[in-house]
Amino acid sequence: MPLSSRRAFVTVRSSQGDKEPVYRDCVKQCVRTNCTGARLRGFESAQPQYMALTGWTCRDDCRYQCMWTTVGLYQAEGYRVPQFHGKWPFARFLCFEEPASALASLLNGLACLLMLLRYRSTVPRQSPMYHTINAFSLVSLNAWFWSTVFHTRDTYLTEKMDYFCATAVILYSIYLCCVRTLGLRRPGVSSMVGVLLILAFTSHVSYLTFVSFDYGYNMAANTTIGMVNLLWWLCWCWHNRRTLPYWWKCGLVVVLLHGLALLELLDFPPLLWILDAHAVWHLSTIPVHFLFYSFLIDDSLYLLNTEKMGVKVE
Repeated sequence: MPLSSRRAFVTVRSSQGDKEPVYRDCVKQCVRTNCTGARLRGFESAQPQYMALTGWTCRDDCRYQCMWTTVGLYQAEGYRVPQFHGKWPFARFLCFEEPASALASLLNGLACLLMLLRYRSTVPRQSPMYHTINAFSLVSLNAWFWSTVFHTRDTYLTEKMDYFCATAVILYSIYLCCVRTLGLRRPGVSSMVGVLLILAFTSHVSYLTFVSFDYGYNMAANTTIGMVNLLWWLCWCWHNRRTLPYWWKCGLVVVLLHGLALLELLDFPPLLWILDAHAVWHLSTIPVHFLFYSFLIDDSLYLLNTEKMGVKVE
């Protein structure tokens, strides 16, 4: 269920800061002076290995330095800090472009991995939802991996993988919900929904890759899918509130995930040039993994016991 929202950038990733003549002239002068001939070789020989391995180039370094030059001029004149290329200015730490968001994504992935291992050690493989939940966990781990990579180094590839893998999690959340609420009694229904979701994912990725990487469309699509997921789970929770004592865990998780996503609307310049609204959102979702897997463990054990007793599953 995590990763239910994404940043709402405009279609073209340009912002006030990188449109400024002072910024553009600074980058041109820096590249012309430092990124050719002997100076370029000097830059490459002095560059730390971890920077080279993560793809930081001389031009990238010029853009980074000129960004801070422009920010300093804005602050000196009393203007609001501008964005650059669709993002707030962040203080780079080692090779990490957005240190707080990268750390938060890593911690989310570790929390997911820890709870997956706990699930596997607690729930027998015979439980009806065991394999579906394992697959969902692997999809989620993959998404948090690419989120960490993207916030470490924003490139054409890492951005696409971050966005596409996040969408995969949201769609698989729908499938997980469908299997739990309908598929255990009607496997054909969940199979049909699974095929439709695969087609939807393929169409979504194809459009963003070959037609237009539209950030507004991507966010609208993910938000719509997320709302379907929210309402579906909440209806199931309400229907089972008198029979399943752990129903509240599921309800609280889906409400928290969608509520916490609203933190992104704050969209403030990074505190200490590290912590922005996106990082705060990612940090806030870390505890949710523990509650969600607590629900999954309780529900999987319940399903296993009811199956052994031959009781109808709700």
